Amino acid sequence: MRRITASALLMLFATPVLAADPGMIVSKRIPGPDGGWDYVNVSADGRTMLVSRSDGVMTIDLATGAVNPRLVAAQRTHGAVTVPGSTIGMVTSTISGGALLFDAVSGAIVADIKTGTKPDAAAYDPATGMLLVMDNAGGGVAVIDPKTKALVGKVAVAGALESAAVDGKGTLYVNVEDKGELVVIDVARKAVVRTIQLTGCEDPGGLALTKQGYLISACANGHAKVVEARSGRLLADIAIGSRPDAVIYDGPRDRAYVPTGGDGALTVIDTTVVPSGVGVVSTQKGSRTGAADPATGNVYLPGARFAPAEAGQRPKAIPGSFEVLVVSR
Repeated sequence: MRRITASALLMLFATPVLAADPGMIVSKRIPGPDGGWDYVNVSADGRTMLVSRSDGVMTIDLATGAVNPRLVAAQRTHGAVTVPGSTIGMVTSTISGGALLFDAVSGAIVADIKTGTKPDAAAYDPATGMLLVMDNAGGGVAVIDPKTKALVGKVAVAGALESAAVDGKGTLYVNVEDKGELVVIDVARKAVVRTIQLTGCEDPGGLALTKQGYLISACANGHAKVVEARSGRLLADIAIGSRPDAVIYDGPRDRAYVPTGGDGALTVIDTTVVPSGVGVVSTQKGSRTGAADPATGNVYLPGARFAPAEAGQRPKAIPGSFEVLVVSR
């Protein structure tokens, strides 16, 4: 996902500043194999948590808690999604330079589609039935037809694309990290229809769209900007922690969450009307991405414990410490 700067490395071990506890705790820790991680998504049927790892896609059965450490074997994966009503899944990989389509049951790769230099976030658009790949190195958005297993076009977007959200009606929203803006894309037309400036937002990464039509962007400078999707108006500015990388949306409960790896915190946001912060849960430093189980509302956050870093070096995870935190009420 986002690039790691020297200042971000320092913030990784910053002292957390926590607000009032919103009534949630880390209730469980699910161990997994060592290695890096990135985006987390729930499968289209709501039964499985997909965790992109440095060596493929790890899955967690949401009913039983059973872990498959590597359903899909791949290198440097980022965004993984599945297609509703089918057994097709997709995961992006910077090593392959594109998207790997896989069988969601067996994990077998069925297609390797080149999309660009640095494929990152992934999404599925139910209105067009297309899979979408965001490129973090100026390659725009690749559009893939899961039925033909082929690239059917690209949307030209300048800049480093980060997280994306769809409205279910054919519109895609994408954060542009290096420009501090958000682009609005008509998927069927494969065209950018509008650009929204995220004033005061540095390196927007995580993004979520609420059912009320509000976009929440997580910014590297400790802010979450709330924008009305229809008008592009900035409605709210919510304080968050350091080193955010995702915005997690739980529609059934009208809540959003911003995990921040720098201070080991999870900012809880009420989305019933205009989104506003309600409190912070203490999690674990390094836990910066995640997803919510739509059935239970539990939030899953991958993370690990880190050894003190040498000057100018990236912190290294302590062997055997990777786990997925489960935050619940």
